[in-house]
Amino acid sequence: MNIGLFFGSFNPVHHGHLIIANHILNEAVVDKIWFVVSPHNPLKETKSLLNENQRYYLTDLAVADDDRMRVTDVEFSLERPSYTSVTLAYLTEKYPQHRFFVIMGGDSFQNITKWKNYEYILKNYTIILYNRPGFEISERHDADIVEMKAPLLEISATEIRKLIQEKKSIRYLMPENVIEEIEKGGYYRK
Repeated sequence: MNIGLFFGSFNPVHHGHLIIANHILNEAVVDKIWFVVSPHNPLKETKSLLNENQRYYLTDLAVADDDRMRVTDVEFSLERPSYTSVTLAYLTEKYPQHRFFVIMGGDSFQNITKWKNYEYILKNYTIILYNRPGFEISERHDADIVEMKAPLLEISATEIRKLIQEKKSIRYLMPENVIEEIEKGGYYRK
């Protein structure tokens, strides 16, 4: 089975993530998408990061009614910070029956040479690359790339966290069940 791995902090998950995943599935590039919740991205600030188990739970709520998608906590038990190359090697060994693809935006791909063992990723995995305005790809690094013109919304997790702190509405930015859980748990208020 072809599995697209959508790595991210998902801090929190929002409709932008879900629209990209749905579009990739609709285009039949992969059979399923696994959201890989990263406990600690070495290239990102962690002070505003919600607990990894809470982010996993919110992401799981967001995709629970779509059997084409699932959430994995595989990185929770691997070395930290989380490195995509390590996760890919682990999953490839654990699930030899699957072919894994890496889903990323143009912004991430522009920074790929900063990733640990990026050569291994580019040599061994197909990259499903979705467009991000302002991040056109000029250097392909001889990677096997499937470019997607996914519909994009200008939604950012940073902006959502700011709205929550300012006690403003986040309605329509993410699934209602995720919003309810964020409100119930008091997440991102500080």
